[in-house]
Amino acid sequence: MKLKLDITPDLVAAMAAEVKAGEKAVTAAMREAGTGLKSSWRTQITGAGLGRRLANSIRSQTFPRAGESLDAAALVWSKAPTIVGAHDTGPLIRSKDGFYLAIPTEAAGRGLRGRRITPGEWERRHGLRLRFVYRHRGPSLLVADRARINKRGQAVASRSKTGRNQVTAPIFLLVPQVKLPKRLDLDRDAEQARDRVPGLIVANWVDNR
Repeated sequence: MKLKLDITPDLVAAMAAEVKAGEKAVTAAMREAGTGLKSSWRTQITGAGLGRRLANSIRSQTFPRAGESLDAAALVWSKAPTIVGAHDTGPLIRSKDGFYLAIPTEAAGRGLRGRRITPGEWERRHGLRLRFVYRHRGPSLLVADRARINKRGQAVASRSKTGRNQVTAPIFLLVPQVKLPKRLDLDRDAEQARDRVPGLIVANWVDNR
């Protein structure tokens, strides 16, 4: 008995079309999974009260950047990885030099461009020296003597010669370490996006036929 296999041009074309459909399906699935994960992470960040600006630091990109491939992949990342990562892991933060962390009170106000102000910057801006106050219980303090509280609740240098309305204002709380609360669970959304990929590939493959 002799068997003969004939590969006709139609079969070759059909196989090529199927491969092309697969490339489109995988690429579309990865693009959809990446975009969905980006949206989920952004929603988590805004829902945790961390602001739209930090949420918009989440970006996504599908590879290859142009064309389609059975090896397509999606990358989702943050342009502010240190901040996002800290809220995702809830780390214990200690001072770099082994002393205290200075946490500004409401009376301290804000630094340049809305950033958290430092003790040195506060002294330069207000022309007042901060005094260290040790407390056995609770955080120690950096306070400003001969200050007054303005209408915004911030401490400024008092110009009064009589001492009227002068106060000693707590400007910074001093603590040895701070445990940042975990406010995000990025792994959860990433795992859900990964689990959706097979179904997305099948759905896009069927649609491409």
